[in-house]
Amino acid sequence: MIKHLKIIALLFVIQFLVVSNSYGQEKDVKDCFEKINRATFAFNMALDKVLFRPVATGYRKLPSPIRTGTSNALNNLSNLVTIPNNILQGDLIAAGNNSIRFIINTTIGIVGIFDPANALGFEKLDKEDFGQTFGTMGIGEGCYLVLPVIGPSTVRDAVGSLVSMTGGDAWYNITVKNDTQYFKESDYYFSKLSEGVDFRAKNLESFDSLEKTSVDFYATVRSLYLQDRANKIKNLNAKTDSMDDSDWDSLDK
Repeated sequence: MIKHLKIIALLFVIQFLVVSNSYGQEKDVKDCFEKINRATFAFNMALDKVLFRPVATGYRKLPSPIRTGTSNALNNLSNLVTIPNNILQGDLIAAGNNSIRFIINTTIGIVGIFDPANALGFEKLDKEDFGQTFGTMGIGEGCYLVLPVIGPSTVRDAVGSLVSMTGGDAWYNITVKNDTQYFKESDYYFSKLSEGVDFRAKNLESFDSLEKTSVDFYATVRSLYLQDRANKIKNLNAKTDSMDDSDWDSLDK
């Protein structure tokens, strides 16, 4: 708990510095590190072309039940971060719904491969993370960041990810911090890699179309990311063209 409070305090300090240093810039987009961000973006795009896109293309050729089951299992794991953030945001109804979903799908649904909870009336809700929780607390996003491999982020979201890796993510604690014969550190990183491939595979067409039609692809992705994050913090259902996380069933129709 003390460690988490220190991180939150650090976030407020960073946020103050960010606002001070970015005074006079465009109000809605504080791209304080644009040159570095553009270089990192170019690196990520090159990596995507030689690695992630080919893997995602191959992944899409797998039978629909395998893709759906993988997506379900990854969504089930994400509840380990979503539930505590539901509670921190004061949304106890969503926390209860997601807790029941996690219990049912982990047991009856065989570690989340199937989604019997939905059939029982416990619908899948939007994912929540610590960056979104900080946003609901009124903490500004700070400077826009592009992280290697990971992609678009902000100072606030990056600190939120740090909180996840210092105790906020139960799956990280079980695998990375407490590497055992049952759960290995590699299990955590494999799940994160699978999550990225799953997301990329769902967005092949929209991402390609966006790249072809954008005059400045970097600026377009930046705008869409910030818009998507703002919508999620406000719990809006609006989706951006390149931030689609729809189910495989809808793509196969």
